[in-house]
Amino acid sequence: MEEKVLEKFSPAKLVSFAVGFFGLQFAWQMRIILSGPVTENLGASPFIFGLIWLAGPFTGMVVQPLIGALSDKTKLSFGRRRPYLLGGALLSAVALVALPNSEYIVNWISSHLHISLPALAALFFAAVMIWILDACVNIAQGPYRALVPDVVPKEQHSLANAYISLAIGLGSVVAAATAPFLKWAFNYQMSIPAQFVMAALAFTLGMIWTCMFIKERKYEPKEDEKSEKINFIKSLKDFFALSPEVGKICWMQFFTWIGNMCMMIYFTQYAVHTIFGVPDLSGVSESFKSAYDSAVMSGTNFSSICFAIFNFVCFVVAIPIGILSGKFGNKKVHIISMLSMAIAFLGMAFTKNQTAVAVLMGLSGIGWASICALPFAMLSKYIKEGTEGSVMGIFNIFIAGPQVFVCTLVSWFINKCAFQMAGGVNYHWEYTFIIGAICLVGASLIASRVKEA
Repeated sequence: MEEKVLEKFSPAKLVSFAVGFFGLQFAWQMRIILSGPVTENLGASPFIFGLIWLAGPFTGMVVQPLIGALSDKTKLSFGRRRPYLLGGALLSAVALVALPNSEYIVNWISSHLHISLPALAALFFAAVMIWILDACVNIAQGPYRALVPDVVPKEQHSLANAYISLAIGLGSVVAAATAPFLKWAFNYQMSIPAQFVMAALAFTLGMIWTCMFIKERKYEPKEDEKSEKINFIKSLKDFFALSPEVGKICWMQFFTWIGNMCMMIYFTQYAVHTIFGVPDLSGVSESFKSAYDSAVMSGTNFSSICFAIFNFVCFVVAIPIGILSGKFGNKKVHIISMLSMAIAFLGMAFTKNQTAVAVLMGLSGIGWASICALPFAMLSKYIKEGTEGSVMGIFNIFIAGPQVFVCTLVSWFINKCAFQMAGGVNYHWEYTFIIGAICLVGASLIASRVKEA
């Protein structure tokens, strides 16, 4: 079959291409911000919440490779990838609306079916909704990434991924800032259920927009592919057989995401306990906790401001990073971006100055913009036509896997690093940034060995 020449994307079309990812990230950011208060209100301890949080990496390692392979084989008139984009968004919307209403839904079921449910039934229901939400986000995300090599000309891969990075940054900022802005500007406090409804609408409408304006090209599989069944082991072998450079990119991604998640997961604890000096409050009396209510709220608000700065910088530099990578190469720009993030992490490990931390979070946003775009652009150069979905799905293992590592071994290490302070016991949360910086430097060294196609 003669390869069809892909039409170059205009800036307006690139925006339409990225709108769906704006909605996806909006929903994901809302899940990160608000799932804690919801599950804590239903009786979840920090340990139980940690187990629930593992939904993301576990579903990412299982769902994305499977859905990616399925999308490669899908032959619907609506497209190969678009059914998964839209289906994932619609199912996520249901979970987003149900999650903050878990207690009401469980009570309704109990009263209408005349059955007595356990006290933790609402928490269990909420956990199921979070797992469904994370799975559906992964259902949409893998095929979405596969759309880049599917429909975008090769010379625009870096730019298209940069637009996705821009959408990630903007979606995160808007999701985090909407409720505080309404409170500040109009003295209106948006409820948690209303914020989840907003996220459901953003995800669904964003994906509908992208599915309407981005047309997939028709792909006809070769004769030897038509009857071929999905075989994960074979897909894995084929993935690493693409090029010796693919393995290097995967190891680069693995260490990158260990470093990145050391900040993502633990920054709020670092802000509350290290920057604002709040001792560990688990297992203490309510009166002891109440003495630190103001400091905890100040630390949490400071964390939100820093994340807003972090994602705003990602939004601002996303397109320039795409342009620079087109001029100087993905590898060089990505290495510089990761090293800037490593420097920021080291700075945060050795300062408690709030202004300095906020500035350093902004600096690390440059690395985040690059992480969201350039590894995928580097990998896409080695993808064979017809395998885009399975390749992106397998590649996601090297994003999800490190998250499990950070949630378990890194948290265990920090738990061992306790010290006594005036108010009680505290932990060296800043050590997570040292671990993160070391991993980012390691990822940069691996990236330097990659030979770009």
